[in-house]
Amino acid sequence: MSAPVLGRFAPSPSGALHLGNLFCFLLCWLSAKSKGGQVLMRIEDLDPARTDRAYAQQAEDDLRFLGLTWDRGGLAGGPASVQSLRSGFYGEMLARLTAHGLVYPCFCSRAQLHAASAPHASDGEPIYDGRCRALTAAQAAELSKKRKPALRLKVGDAKITFTDGHYGTVTQDLSTQCGDFILRRSDGVYAYQLAVAADDGAMGVTEVVRGRDLLPSAPRQIYLHRLLGFTPPEFIHTPLLLATDGRRLSKRDGDLSLSGLRAKGFSAEDILGRLAFLAGLLERPEPVTARELVSLFSWERVPKEDVLLPPGWFVS
Repeated sequence: MSAPVLGRFAPSPSGALHLGNLFCFLLCWLSAKSKGGQVLMRIEDLDPARTDRAYAQQAEDDLRFLGLTWDRGGLAGGPASVQSLRSGFYGEMLARLTAHGLVYPCFCSRAQLHAASAPHASDGEPIYDGRCRALTAAQAAELSKKRKPALRLKVGDAKITFTDGHYGTVTQDLSTQCGDFILRRSDGVYAYQLAVAADDGAMGVTEVVRGRDLLPSAPRQIYLHRLLGFTPPEFIHTPLLLATDGRRLSKRDGDLSLSGLRAKGFSAEDILGRLAFLAGLLERPEPVTARELVSLFSWERVPKEDVLLPPGWFVS
């Protein structure tokens, strides 16, 4: 008998949720519920400089408005589901990797400030060349007098192959396609890859549904799952919902936030019906509830190519 499905919402409270976030969360929720599973909510607020608790509260309110409720976690779950409260746990996971001789200090400056953010495929993330890997203890101690180091994970010659639930077989040679990656920034903030893999493993997440721009992160997280002794979840990546002009929707730009749509008078059923149509679940955009969509859901119906918002769809 297979284990019960446990999916997860993992919003980063760096701004108001937009339609692209909701498109992905809807597919995540439907995937788990169509299999009789559950969904947990995890607040990914690793970087205090970029996140705000008010946005986390707003995200929870927006998702409840749409009927995309979760079975456990969220702000009410406290340290069990809010990353900013889990530093002690991440420290334990880092110590476990360090004990196996897999962690080394890095004094390079590039990309450190962005390591706690989910890296997107379009960001053109540089591949680290491993220049600090060969530092002696004495050299590292001397450099530490001038600046605090980040901590990187040695990937060696690891090659990760997995089957994505929507896009099929994916193979990544970590040494040539991502390089040794950061586990903790020089300012002490734990990096996205470590926190997400450790949390998914510890929380028993069996299914991760998220945008295809995060697909390159999956091999790194699978590698971390295995090193930490966890069973990796199934990864299912979704097409991106793009603005009419082809731009990726962004919280920073305030593109089509749910709070804005609610203020314009759009109902939850109208928004869900339009998103479900774009996801291939309805033949035409018509009002529908989240529960009504469960029986209609199939990954075979969801397109693999990115989806453009039709012009004028959400203009009141």
